[in-house]
Amino acid sequence: MFEEYISKTPTSKSLHERARKVLPAGVSYGIRFFEPYPFYTAKAKGSKLYDVDGNEYIDFWLGHTALILGHSPPAIIKAVKNQLEKGTHYGTSHELEIALAEQITKMVPNAQMTRFTNSGTEANMYVTRLARAYTGKKKIAKFEGGWHGGYDALHVGVKHPFDVPESAGLTKGALEDTICLPFNDLEEEKKKIKNEEVAAILIEPVLGAGGGVPVEEEFLKGLRELCDEKNILLIFDEVITGFRLAPGGAQQFYGVKADLTVFGKILGGGFPVGAFCGPREIMERLDSRVYERPLFSFHGGTFTANPITMTAGLETLKILKDGRLINNLNKLGDKIREQLREIFEAHDIDVQVVGASSLFNTHFTRENIKDATAVFKADRKKLIDYNLKLIANGIFFLPTHTGALSTAHSKTDIEKLLSETEKYAKQNKAT
Repeated sequence: MFEEYISKTPTSKSLHERARKVLPAGVSYGIRFFEPYPFYTAKAKGSKLYDVDGNEYIDFWLGHTALILGHSPPAIIKAVKNQLEKGTHYGTSHELEIALAEQITKMVPNAQMTRFTNSGTEANMYVTRLARAYTGKKKIAKFEGGWHGGYDALHVGVKHPFDVPESAGLTKGALEDTICLPFNDLEEEKKKIKNEEVAAILIEPVLGAGGGVPVEEEFLKGLRELCDEKNILLIFDEVITGFRLAPGGAQQFYGVKADLTVFGKILGGGFPVGAFCGPREIMERLDSRVYERPLFSFHGGTFTANPITMTAGLETLKILKDGRLINNLNKLGDKIREQLREIFEAHDIDVQVVGASSLFNTHFTRENIKDATAVFKADRKKLIDYNLKLIANGIFFLPTHTGALSTAHSKTDIEKLLSETEKYAKQNKAT
């Protein structure tokens, strides 16, 4: 498999050797490295990536799942080109930030006010601080397998074993007020927070780093009830799922209210973004005119709400707001998960295909996948082999990570995914 990939990507190999001299691991984000080396993209359009050796890949990674309209959608490019002539970064207030916040308010339940950031990590950092400021409580709870970016207080319990730190340099003090909870297990969760004063519980409606496992609807409803009972803020981290599950996100998709919501990825229309939003009563804690220091919760950033990102985001939400495209992708996601499952099962390969909406991931195991523990017990070597075989044959999934659909994916793209999966399954049929 490596030989086939290496023979097709000699220029990428050379670039990686060059990159290793100036970039740790030869990449700008650790997860982008995969064996034997990553290919280097020269351009992208629609559902396709094209590497420096001229190879074409159908892209199901989509810029970390951010590009729901595909690469360089014409409407976004046109709007951004127009804005480029007017300025890229003002460092002052402007109407576009109002317009995008208004659009979020129209689409997202319980989002009366919004603040923008430059990444999902920043948004989760600021929303955590806001929750503590509003409630007066210190503890923050998150779920095993949940990924909320690189912020110290949330950079724990991502990969199994969950008690091992995710990074060097994390101090005991940064983590001592963070509680890790079992996913989709309400009774165990109740036990873990029974005697704790918790400001907020953060949850990804579909686990990102945790393998694409969706939250169970009854669990989410029970979580909402528990938060109401104990005066805990429920925060939906929708950096991945926002404007993908439904125009109103997970609150609309599952019919469960969040107190605060975090967005990223899709909201930026292909440009760096993050945001957090919620009811006026909570969000006004960010207003230093209303709450003097130390009672107000600080938020800021040089490039927050820059006009390029606001332009791209506003155009994207206008395209998605009626839900038609999202609903079509959701139906296609259901179909793909079922067809992938059928292909593997027809060749006696133990598999669980998980996900929700237009997100999907494959895990090689007999065990039902309901949490990140089951994900990490599955055969990850088989998953990497499967993903690398797809890459060698022109279909890109970042190995072991959740795939996503875009409106740019064609029937032919999906057929190739299924046919290459069929070939892989035949070659690896259980004996």
